[in-house]
Amino acid sequence: MRVFLHGRLVSIACRAAPMTESLALAPAAPHRKTVFVPRHALVTRLTHWLNALCIFGLLMSGLNIFMAHPALYWGQYGADADRPAFEIGAESRESGPPKGFVRFGEATTLDTTGVLGAVRDDDGDWHQRAFPYWATLPASRDLSIARRWHFFFAWLFVANLAAYYAFGLINGHLRRDLVPSPAQLRPSALLSDVIHHLKLQFPQGEAARHYNPLQKLAYLGVIGLLLPLVALTGMTMSPGLDAIFPWLIDLFGGRQSARTLHFIAANLIVLFVLVHLAMVVLAGPINEIRSMITGKLKIVSQDPDGSLP
Repeated sequence: MRVFLHGRLVSIACRAAPMTESLALAPAAPHRKTVFVPRHALVTRLTHWLNALCIFGLLMSGLNIFMAHPALYWGQYGADADRPAFEIGAESRESGPPKGFVRFGEATTLDTTGVLGAVRDDDGDWHQRAFPYWATLPASRDLSIARRWHFFFAWLFVANLAAYYAFGLINGHLRRDLVPSPAQLRPSALLSDVIHHLKLQFPQGEAARHYNPLQKLAYLGVIGLLLPLVALTGMTMSPGLDAIFPWLIDLFGGRQSARTLHFIAANLIVLFVLVHLAMVVLAGPINEIRSMITGKLKIVSQDPDGSLP
């Protein structure tokens, strides 16, 4: 190539880089592709929704039953004159509504007026009642009807849980999807998962198809410990079942101890449900709920060619 430089025509040699070399230096743009992948089997989905129905029915009817004597004891105690370890009640006042309270032993008493112990009805009138009307099944205080609802949901729950365990063992769901690997149980892996949850950083792409370590431990804790504990302690509180399985009372140290453990386990299940619902909302409720209805999860592939591993 020739150009004018300081009034003189001079030649400059230049070399163009091959087209293929220039293209090779440019990074390949990843190809992102949205796909629907299998997430939950049909049996898992059916038992999940039936479990949800049973848990809500058991909780609301159980609260109505608990109102018959809203206090918890340990061991063979449980008469009205005994000091409870936990109590929900109300105290009358000279003026104004009754004062609702929650008492732990003899040391701590919390004022819970309007929430527990003393609540309003639909007309705005105050009543000495352990739980709000909207939280119990039926809404009115009816021990007989509440027990019928509770037993109906209890046996449905036990049958559904047994089906889940059976199919989970047969199709390998429990071993494949819920049992953590040794690498996932390492302290560093668990700590990393905790940090990701605290930062609300949820798995994307292929990783979203699998449960993380905290999910696996939480699910195993519920289906392997809390749900069987609720079922066994509930059986222990039944005099008819105690006659058939007398060892249940000895197993839990008395019927009142079983009642206390039943109440604690039920509240831990409620806590799990609340955390579970919060995670569903934060991770994307439409995608998560759709996957539990249709079995398909929408993910975005992260591989350069848009394919899934």
